[in-house]
Amino acid sequence: MIRVITESHAVSVYLGDSLLFRHGSDAPAVFVGRGQARFDMYRGNFDIEDYLEAREPLTHLDVLQDGEAHRLAFRRHAEDELQLELRLETTRDGACLTTRYAAPGINRTWWRLAAERDERVWGCGEQMSYLDLRGRHFPLWTSEPGVGRDKSTYVTWRSDLENRAGGNYYHTNYPQPTFLSSRYYACHLETSSYADFDFRHDGFHELQVWAVPERLELFAAPSYLGLVETLAARFGHQPRLPDWVYEGVILGLKRGKAHAEEKLEQALAADMAVSALWCEDWAGIRETSFGARLFWDWQASESRYPDLAGWCRELESRGIRFLGYVNPYLCVDGELYPVARDHGYLATDGRGEAAIVDFGEFHCGVVDFTHPEACAWFKDTILKANMLDIGLSGWMADFGEYLPVDVTLANGVSAEVEHNRWPTRWARVNAEAVAERGKTAEATFFMRAGYTGVQAHCPLLWGGDQSVDFSRHDGIGTVITAALSSGLLGNAFHHSDIGGYTSLFGNVRTAELFKRWVDLAAFTPVMRTHECNRPTDNLQWFDSAELTEHLAHMSRVYRHLSPYLRALVEEGAELGIPVQRALFLHFEDDPEAHGIQTQYLYGPDLMVAPVVEEGVAAREVYLPAGETWVHLWSGVVEEGGRRLTVNAPDGRPPVFFRQGSAWRELFENVPGRD
Repeated sequence: MIRVITESHAVSVYLGDSLLFRHGSDAPAVFVGRGQARFDMYRGNFDIEDYLEAREPLTHLDVLQDGEAHRLAFRRHAEDELQLELRLETTRDGACLTTRYAAPGINRTWWRLAAERDERVWGCGEQMSYLDLRGRHFPLWTSEPGVGRDKSTYVTWRSDLENRAGGNYYHTNYPQPTFLSSRYYACHLETSSYADFDFRHDGFHELQVWAVPERLELFAAPSYLGLVETLAARFGHQPRLPDWVYEGVILGLKRGKAHAEEKLEQALAADMAVSALWCEDWAGIRETSFGARLFWDWQASESRYPDLAGWCRELESRGIRFLGYVNPYLCVDGELYPVARDHGYLATDGRGEAAIVDFGEFHCGVVDFTHPEACAWFKDTILKANMLDIGLSGWMADFGEYLPVDVTLANGVSAEVEHNRWPTRWARVNAEAVAERGKTAEATFFMRAGYTGVQAHCPLLWGGDQSVDFSRHDGIGTVITAALSSGLLGNAFHHSDIGGYTSLFGNVRTAELFKRWVDLAAFTPVMRTHECNRPTDNLQWFDSAELTEHLAHMSRVYRHLSPYLRALVEEGAELGIPVQRALFLHFEDDPEAHGIQTQYLYGPDLMVAPVVEEGVAAREVYLPAGETWVHLWSGVVEEGGRRLTVNAPDGRPPVFFRQGSAWRELFENVPGRD
């Protein structure tokens, strides 16, 4: 499907008759240069600047045969020294440009791919604000996503003013230098350096990298689903979710054992389907101005959870699992920090001493995952002995995006280069610990941070720390975009904090928001609540009988649909196809389906359109052409190829199923149906 056409001083790559890449003296597609970067990190938020010293096109190209491949030798002009040498070869799935040589001093490169005016572009990791990336540029650097993420809002302004944490549309915990095109191809740059993918030009896409990438890979497929499968095979498949997940909602509680026991009984009395308790405070709490933070010394807190191992066994005997929390940092006032420091397991500073990172009113050391012995110690001491072995069935694996760029690492590689790799290293440590205990099918963990290759290790993503509101760039709607964008790159399983997480500057949850988020979460791979960063200031499901019953009802809907979800998870584990799918994956020929990002397909047979705006009783839903659709709750039949306004009372979000679905009987018996 991909073909290469060469001349003595030019090269072109086509997909069929569609030009993807062309470099010649008249229109160079490769540029090199030099720059000096400045990174300023403050609690996971980065201020990044580049002083560009030079940018030059490589106008002279010599194309030489190299077996079945071609050797491309780039110079600035014919008499110049060699600047860049690439090997271009076709592969089973596309084509690959591999770097063989780069002249000393080059630390900036730009790569242009041909674009078309009406082309759509998706991907670049987990994007929160926009599914279609066309018309914007996307810096790719793992970081805190920011609070509010919209410079026109009060919350973002206050976050910038007080914590340098407001963020923008492109900030994300999980970037990846990979995109898909509506022209049925995908492009991936193999690099961990800072990159910026620019899709603002009519005639070309420009990919900037603050390095010479190892490879530029092109993939082609005859369908969008085929393209997703190809990328999933390239980056790795997630393992299946454990069986216990399908039993109901995971209740997030962080006020100690007595509180958790009380709320569990309240949930069960309301006939809530409960699969697990997630008590992130299992290792203790510290109070800060941001809210209740955890004590980062990863061992069970006897004062908050006495005899945790015994309680885990008791809960499991009742069919309920216990989950915790961990991240790759150790607080300096804990017991584990001096052990790691004295063994040389921590990243160091310029003086050769343990580097200390400010996390807001407490300080931590950075476990060095480039050090094999540090990895083994963290797995054996924390993830196995302190967590798996006492009965934890999973955890949130947080903070993979925080590696400072000024620390020194054991492998000798610059922390600037390692920064984007860190989420994947962190995911691997967690996955290996679970596998080494033989519990891959029984335990799970979930992450917000990611980068290339995280798919092979992280079994479940979550959408990060959304604000507890309906805001366009940081509220409930962003978790749909996050699931759809990351799903295109082989991340099949995604979920979010029900009710959001970040509550600052008077922004608190409403009952309306919480119920809308519950309705959405029932149609995702995992339902999980979160008390948020300020639990006592915010509404919780257990604060009123109305909210308790609402969560209980939707948990039963989720459990009822679990046979269908199990089939989708099986497909995701085998092929990498996401559970939550952009409409165009199944409706390629329907142009209306290509730009929709606030509704999604839940597998091939359910169309889900959650309410993501405040104060509305109905929402517009697009039903793709070529199908007849049945309203899940009423049974009303609607023809596809049109938009309609659908009433959306609490507990009945707009959901439709294909009339000819093999799962029709399951759907017709969903709880709450007329």
